[in-house]
Amino acid sequence: MSAVPVVPSLPLVESDEHQALRASVRAIALDFGHDAFRRAAEAGREPEELWRALGEAGFLGVSIPEEYGGGGLGMLELAMVEEEISAAGCPLLPLLVSPGIAGTIFARHATPEQKERWLHGIGNGRDYFAFAITEPDAGSNAHRMSTRATRRGKDWVLTGTKTYISGVEACDNLLVMARTGEADERGRGRLSLFVVPPDAPGLERQHIAVDVMAPEQQWTLFFDDVVVPGENLVGAEGEGLALGFDGLNPERILAAAICTGIGRYALEKASRYANERAVWGQPIGAHQGVAHPLAEAKVELEAARLMTWKAAILHDAGAPAGEASNMAKLLAADAGMKALDAAIQAHGGNGMAREYGLADLWGTVRLLRIAPVSREMILNYVAQHALGLPRSY
Repeated sequence: MSAVPVVPSLPLVESDEHQALRASVRAIALDFGHDAFRRAAEAGREPEELWRALGEAGFLGVSIPEEYGGGGLGMLELAMVEEEISAAGCPLLPLLVSPGIAGTIFARHATPEQKERWLHGIGNGRDYFAFAITEPDAGSNAHRMSTRATRRGKDWVLTGTKTYISGVEACDNLLVMARTGEADERGRGRLSLFVVPPDAPGLERQHIAVDVMAPEQQWTLFFDDVVVPGENLVGAEGEGLALGFDGLNPERILAAAICTGIGRYALEKASRYANERAVWGQPIGAHQGVAHPLAEAKVELEAARLMTWKAAILHDAGAPAGEASNMAKLLAADAGMKALDAAIQAHGGNGMAREYGLADLWGTVRLLRIAPVSREMILNYVAQHALGLPRSY
């Protein structure tokens, strides 16, 4: 029998160590700030200088095991890093994917040789992973994916298509999920995970133009008999979906951290503006029509942060974290959007002005209501697994 995980209690007040971690990350992020995010987005590239500074300071690797150069902490601390850089106006989706998804999967399931080969680089930011799971015809149903990996001697050969894959233009490696067999007569696939270089022969990519102001670009990937060495299979053959969920819960937790961070950024700017902007002889923040939407957004944002901490603590303890991770992502995306919208409204016309640095974050928060899992699929999950209602899809 497997040991039952010991779940620690949920602290409602952060420790001195966690407060110090946040302060250190925030100090670095504020050196770059929202202007760095906008410049990177306009140039269509990652804010490399911020990424490098966080990596050199050890903050990209806080959840990587110490024996591979990391901080040996957990998803809770990585979520704090993501929230603080987002609260400084410079959210980083690659942190969600590379140390969040890939780093977690490698730490839990890779061979010692694979860990030695890749975890050091993930932790210091020099080896950036993208994650390729989404397909044009499979949507949220990973069991129906058609990208296939077939054995050829000691190697594997990948054929198929992935879409809406973020950050391919900057990544050093792709972590790709592919079908390696059939699980049952219903057409559900047995899936496996592979590490694939982005310049592998037979791998082509096509840019997807999206109207989101963000440094990360979106791509469709075409695998045409891409040969992958056998040693690049991560975990056991056919166990890729189970391994993937060890990375997908962190993805949801870190997406929540981005949204709560952006919400904090927006409310901080709105509060300052509502105190300084005077109309009819008093600050506009004295009017309930301005103050109440901001206060309501603050309440919902704090609730979302608590659920995010709970999800991270459950994940770090090895306890079931799917329900809390999904709830955190839904709550945070909604709360972040509400906070940003209230902040824009409080600024009036200035809310759309570039110098105030609000409207260009709308696309990121709106995207995170859709991805990495839509709020509709989260509600399906909660209805089925938390409430015991019949499966609806």
